[in-house]
Amino acid sequence: MKKLFFLSLIFLTVQAYGQKFEGLAKTPPMGWNSWNHFACNVSEDLIKGIADAMVESGMKDAGYEYVVIDDCWHGERDEDGFIQPHPERFPSGMRALADYIHSLGLKFGIYSCAGYKTCAGYPGSRGYEYQDALQYARWGVDYLKYDWCYTEGLNAEGAFMTIRDALYEAGRPIVLSICEWGNNNPWDWGKDVGHLWRTTGDIHLCWDCEYDHGTWSAWGFLKILDMHEQLRKYNGPDHWNDADMLQVGNGMDVNMDRAHFSMWAMLATPLMAGNDVRNMTQETVDILTNEEVIAVNQDPLGIQAFKYDRIGTADIWVKPMENDELAAAFLNRAEFPMEFEFNWEEHIFIDEIFEKEFSFSGTTYNIRDLWAKEDIGTTNVVKSIKVPANDIVMYRLHK
Repeated sequence: MKKLFFLSLIFLTVQAYGQKFEGLAKTPPMGWNSWNHFACNVSEDLIKGIADAMVESGMKDAGYEYVVIDDCWHGERDEDGFIQPHPERFPSGMRALADYIHSLGLKFGIYSCAGYKTCAGYPGSRGYEYQDALQYARWGVDYLKYDWCYTEGLNAEGAFMTIRDALYEAGRPIVLSICEWGNNNPWDWGKDVGHLWRTTGDIHLCWDCEYDHGTWSAWGFLKILDMHEQLRKYNGPDHWNDADMLQVGNGMDVNMDRAHFSMWAMLATPLMAGNDVRNMTQETVDILTNEEVIAVNQDPLGIQAFKYDRIGTADIWVKPMENDELAAAFLNRAEFPMEFEFNWEEHIFIDEIFEKEFSFSGTTYNIRDLWAKEDIGTTNVVKSIKVPANDIVMYRLHK
């Protein structure tokens, strides 16, 4: 009997380690992150103002829930090794800030790094993983973005497993966002470690460019989109390919913002706004809170779209969805408008990876234009599709 007791104890101990908190991200996480717009200019007042604006603008009602402070919130470690917030930027402390965000019905996110320093040079978590996890739990953190700077000599999978286990042992369910930029093929191992993983270097504020930092590059919207084509089989509920935070509202043309947002929805990648939500144009609000486009992103199947074909300068992307529905997006990559006739009955959309097929020759689908927000007929009529320059037309099809 004593032997059975100890065997059971060993089994339970093994079960307690090597796990992530399951079920925290059944659909792609939605929220806001400070880095794209504010970089290191973060403070307690800013984050409170952002959280207030997310409620007032309708973003919370549209599904955005996480308020994530990226790099530069850190102060020093105390005499016992526990990380403290920057005393001037966050004078009330992180627990008070988390309580404020939670009082609005939102969730609180924070940033750290697997190395001995963060990417901006603040104290990283290397060697302090369990202490940091305990501190985040005490503060009421709901989401951790975990970066990959100053990690000389570390194995990526092992390092992220370490923070995963520390979070689990600390006992508070926290979404783990793996951010090692796709350098170590996180899609091969990330499913059992985190809830999402960055697939590329940082997103840059441009339509189609590479911004060379010397040892690494940041990428424009189209560049990151193209990098995702071969990764769709790894995407799904509770384990997401992360195409990086949105640049909507940060200075690109409205049509580009609309295309960017639409394709992040089609990719079933996290929708993490990265703009100043306190000062948005109505056009930016309308893009970020388009609930019909968001519904495509949040579809329970969690299937990433695939590129079906190209007509002229327009890529055709298809996303299988629940209840035998689908989304179809016509993305014009060019700086001039594109117009063409599309005979649905001549096309069969076949998704070999997820074993879905959509044929229009014997089945009629109703078509909903998600940006015009109107029903535009059925698939048994040849459709004239007009896509403005650097823009998108996005449909939802149902029987």
